[in-house]
Amino acid sequence: MKILYIGGGYVGTCSAAVSADSGHEVLVYDNDKEKIERLSSLKKEAIESCLFEEGLSEFIIRNEKRLKFSNNYDDVKFFIDEAWAIFMCLPTPEKDESGETNLSYYESACEQLAQVLSGRNGGLQKNHILIVNKSTVPIEMVDRTSQILDKYGVKNYGVGSNPEFLVEGKAIEGSTRPQRVVVGAWEKEDFEIFRDIYKRFYDSPSTIYIEVNPLEAAAGKLLANYFLFNKVVNCFDVAGRTCENFSNLHYENVRKILISDKRIGDWGFYDSLYAGGSCYIKDARSLAHQLSAKGVNADMITNTLQANSRQLELFLNRPEKELNFNWQGKKIGLFGLAFKRDTNDIRNSAAIGVVKFLLEKNVDLINAYDPAAGEYFKKYFADHAKSEKIKIVIREDEAIAGADVLIIATDWPQFRELSENIKVNLKPGGLIMDGRRTLHGEYDELKKAGFSIIAVGSK
Repeated sequence: MKILYIGGGYVGTCSAAVSADSGHEVLVYDNDKEKIERLSSLKKEAIESCLFEEGLSEFIIRNEKRLKFSNNYDDVKFFIDEAWAIFMCLPTPEKDESGETNLSYYESACEQLAQVLSGRNGGLQKNHILIVNKSTVPIEMVDRTSQILDKYGVKNYGVGSNPEFLVEGKAIEGSTRPQRVVVGAWEKEDFEIFRDIYKRFYDSPSTIYIEVNPLEAAAGKLLANYFLFNKVVNCFDVAGRTCENFSNLHYENVRKILISDKRIGDWGFYDSLYAGGSCYIKDARSLAHQLSAKGVNADMITNTLQANSRQLELFLNRPEKELNFNWQGKKIGLFGLAFKRDTNDIRNSAAIGVVKFLLEKNVDLINAYDPAAGEYFKKYFADHAKSEKIKIVIREDEAIAGADVLIIATDWPQFRELSENIKVNLKPGGLIMDGRRTLHGEYDELKKAGFSIIAVGSK
């Protein structure tokens, strides 16, 4: 089966790689020439510099005969005549943190695609084709998609929804062994196309294959992300805050009590300075905006968003409140720039908020380290007025050496081994701010070594 993916970002590329591995002939189109060159290079290092995702580069290289990348729209025009499905994997950012979705990228791509679709098969449009919303979009987006296609005279088509539930850092593993596959369509013919695309999962006893209408599929994605986001933030704002404000409470011990209840479960029960990433915050705001537009009270969603922001603010203000600490002129070692481990994605990264706070406090220098996200973080702050105060380093000891404060903002597993490096390189009497409880097993030893420690979930 021939499948076209419009958009070669995280969602499009990972999904396309898995489709190719399932035996389909796949074309990924993106107008970013540099990105396409990296993804087409068949070189692991080049691919990972673009999208750092475990197993992705191997999938792309292994399936090179079935998986092609292009930034030339003529390739799309040629491919589309025999394509069965087109996955729309476009950016859908929000407008100025309002919750309203910026659909300009999607609509522009859809209009360009519609003009080609109306001329396929020499204008006869004899082959039925399924247009699939893969990106997270507003619940009623399928109606807008159909309006655009109809405007350009596209016929013999269906519009469906197939939200992704991938976990960054485990996307390939999750795509090859998914807990569930959700497809939304209106017509039997379109469900049949979905079944052919996902045949390896439709017949699998280990995957829940769910067929619904496209509105339900889109709503399910937004609601799933909200419930996960709410659970994580609840852990920060209630469980973590309780442990920070009562003596002799160890977060890890309280956690054991909670997660031993199967009704509560262990997913998301960690403490952190912030819940970032591309999905949770954006999708929660979008859901609140859509409900408000329908006249529905969305205070619970708004409160979750506020609690997440409050967590970062409280964490960063603790040194001044608890130690009468003065940030001005200090040298900072910042560990972790991606929003989480195993990715180079910095979208809504806690480290962005940390750096903005530190620059406002007029620190002298920020030596920032991350195993994968340094290049993107550097680009993010390239035009900032105080960007000369941010230095991306390539070794852990460079970030710690002579620093007054060490801040851990991402849960990379190698950061658990920082204790000895800290004892040797952090300025004597320095401050350790552990925003992920990465060093919780070493707190007593580091305290004995003369360091002050502020950690989420601890007094």
